[in-house]
Amino acid sequence: MRSRAIAQPILLLLFAAFCARADSTVTGQIHLASAPSPKPVADASETLVWLVPLTTAPIPQPPPQKGLQLLQRHKTFVPHLLVVQAGSMVQFPNADPFFHNVFSLFEGKRFDLGLYEAGSSRSVLFDKPGICYLFCNIHPEMSAVVVVLKTPFYAISDRAGQISIPHVPSGVYELHVWNERSLPDDLKSLTRTVTISDALHLLGTISLRANPERHMAHKNKYGRDYDNPTPPNSIYP
Repeated sequence: MRSRAIAQPILLLLFAAFCARADSTVTGQIHLASAPSPKPVADASETLVWLVPLTTAPIPQPPPQKGLQLLQRHKTFVPHLLVVQAGSMVQFPNADPFFHNVFSLFEGKRFDLGLYEAGSSRSVLFDKPGICYLFCNIHPEMSAVVVVLKTPFYAISDRAGQISIPHVPSGVYELHVWNERSLPDDLKSLTRTVTISDALHLLGTISLRANPERHMAHKNKYGRDYDNPTPPNSIYP
């Protein structure tokens, strides 16, 4: 127990020293267009861009984040996109006046929180990198995404498509891009090596194609279609 207590402050000091070398804010512009039209969409938010250091030297990992939550309210996850450091715990409080059953059967983390009532909460430890699509087994309209990273160098675009990654040390990185509305092969083709320095810290324009449908079609946790609620407007569909 004593060695663990000592290790945590050392990790924090190493990470702070690594970030102290940061000398650049990396910026870029997301161009998101609905295929086949090249015209950009009105809302280019929620495009995630992250940089993975390419070095043989050990990179101190940022400590797990605290106080993270994905709230369930009005049959919606808030926020829809949550980015966390690997090893972080996320709370799933239920603020609706009925039951929810959050689950994920996708890359990143597979879990099933089961039924839990209004005012209660469940938690999940996201311990490895990946993209985790979340749903509710009762309400098919509910969806969210948790992206788990092992790098602190990331940014989520705003509505205008602008991104800004602060405190990036000079070096060579692998750039990754993700957007829920883009196809996996399109996103994979955007992965590339970039060099960051005082003089080189602009990513330029990153062009993405968006699918007309924002959310992916999905089954319930049993792999079956969702049942229609009866009655349609009951407090517990």
